[in-house]
Amino acid sequence: MKVFAGNSNRLLAEAICNYLNLPLGKATVRRFADQEIFVEIGENVRGEDVFIIQSTSFPTNDHLMELLIMIDAVRRSSARRITAVLPYFGYARQDRKPGPRTPISAKLVSNLITEAGADRVLTLDLHAGQIQGFFDIPTDNLYAIPILARDVKENYDLKNVMVVSPDVGGVVRARALAKRLDCLLAIVDKRRDRPGESEVMNVIGDVKGKDCLLIDDIVDSGGTLCNAAEALLKNGATSVTAYITHGVLSGGAVARVTSSMLKELVITDSIQPTTAVQSAHNIRVISTAGLLGEAISRTSQEESVSSLFD
Repeated sequence: MKVFAGNSNRLLAEAICNYLNLPLGKATVRRFADQEIFVEIGENVRGEDVFIIQSTSFPTNDHLMELLIMIDAVRRSSARRITAVLPYFGYARQDRKPGPRTPISAKLVSNLITEAGADRVLTLDLHAGQIQGFFDIPTDNLYAIPILARDVKENYDLKNVMVVSPDVGGVVRARALAKRLDCLLAIVDKRRDRPGESEVMNVIGDVKGKDCLLIDDIVDSGGTLCNAAEALLKNGATSVTAYITHGVLSGGAVARVTSSMLKELVITDSIQPTTAVQSAHNIRVISTAGLLGEAISRTSQEESVSSLFD
């Protein structure tokens, strides 16, 4: 087994290799003057089980091209099997046609990864579970819920905790966490008038006197979370903390979160934290290296991955 990484999240790749007790594979991923990407694998991979770790986060298109070219380079070097490890799968929010003459970009990206030569895909908390079916190769979708639940147990009195879904679409995810913690569930009903903007309308459930935990897969602009936190506190919540898997945090999201009523935003390192994120007083990052490392190890040894969530 050999593990390589592009430039999107080297820190996570190194942490995964530390968990596996393996060195990170030697690979050169650089750009020519015109920003054309060049990849050179620096060691023999003939007959090896190769894992390429690359989040397709900002700049999404550059990191996606890095992944595709790395897969092609390894395939042409006679690797036995290639697994694309995407801690964050970009374009996942474009999983259907929201209107006429619009693309299903998640399917296009899935096709690109497959055609580049990947034999398997390993990813974390897909925005929509059906994206697994977009790939024509085996795809394992890991869940961050066990990591988040462990962090909650270490930091909160579960007797006073209420899990909250920030919208109706995220109820399944919120229910899974509430079941693990054996606590109550509430829902924030919202109306989105324009893309990137949300207006909180109503809180379904009695949150008075509760420590509320907002749970979601992606935080991008942060508007939904901040509005939801404000609504929950107005309805009598003691505090509001958000647990999110993928901290996209684009534009002025970090400033929005730091000036909001959120007690804390907890994200994973599926996307490499920026300097602004690291210096924010109410944003904390927890590691997925153990989860991804164990999944990589089990995949290589042909063992069960689903048993990670039992």
